[in-house]
Amino acid sequence: MIARRHLALAALPLLARPAIAQAPWPNRTIRLIVPWPPGQATDLVGRIMAQRLSEKLGQQVVPENKAGAGGSIGTDFVAKAAPDGYTLLAASIGPISFGPLLHRLPYDVERDLAPIATFSGSPYFLVVRADSPARDARGLIEMLKRDPGKHSYASSGVGGAQHLLTALMVARTEVDVLHVPFQGSGPAMAALLGGQVDFAIETLAASGGLIREGKLRALGSTVGRRTELMPEVPPLQEALNLPGYDYIGWIGMMAPAATPRPILDRLSAELAEASRLPETRQRLAAIGTEAIPRGPDEFRALLAEQREAFGAVIRQLGIRPE
Repeated sequence: MIARRHLALAALPLLARPAIAQAPWPNRTIRLIVPWPPGQATDLVGRIMAQRLSEKLGQQVVPENKAGAGGSIGTDFVAKAAPDGYTLLAASIGPISFGPLLHRLPYDVERDLAPIATFSGSPYFLVVRADSPARDARGLIEMLKRDPGKHSYASSGVGGAQHLLTALMVARTEVDVLHVPFQGSGPAMAALLGGQVDFAIETLAASGGLIREGKLRALGSTVGRRTELMPEVPPLQEALNLPGYDYIGWIGMMAPAATPRPILDRLSAELAEASRLPETRQRLAAIGTEAIPRGPDEFRALLAEQREAFGAVIRQLGIRPE
């Protein structure tokens, strides 16, 4: 009897250990993986939201750039990370919505990643150097058609949003141009400025400063309406007579798929609150994005809608990976 009582008492510390070890989340630094180089739209927006989350969670949320392969390297890193809420992804339309439709990737978005929230959206803009002979979008297409195969465009990586949106425009306008991919928007814009390529479709986060400095000229936007971010620039849908060419990029946050729902809900609520702050909205607008908060369920529905819509467009136009 006494021996059994001693055994039972001895087992109590062992039974209590798991409960003691499970401290409330978060209790240490959180990594926000940015799958692009510094200066790209996802990087800039991700850093704004990381700062806001650090303030609200009481723990540092530290951005970490893991660039390459059109955003898929950093995305895969998060997809395979421990689902404990301490490794998050600064997600964007390229490696999440476009890449899986064009390439065989090491991750499956639906299986491996959990949507948390979107917090901003941005149209992309067709840009050329200030000294380009193309004064408008139609003039650019006419220039490209006069010399088939002799012009080129930059993108932030094969399968990224910039690549696919440009490929769609190229296919629908029936021009023959060369695609030159780079590892991120910064290098792509440097190549455009340096004369290595003739045009690009980019975010205002990457191109807006260069447009304001007079080094680049915007000829059209990918959204189907004039945007408040640059109201003087016509939509390409109108400028090039491309019905249905109406796309806006989103930036958000995702986590490994098995991350507990309470953690996802806490992050989503904090991001939504941060997105409503006037200072946050002003900072997002300053880099060329609009605050567009969506929670996990709305985010998941958006991803499903984009898979269906872009998958149909890619099949219709016969776009293939390079």
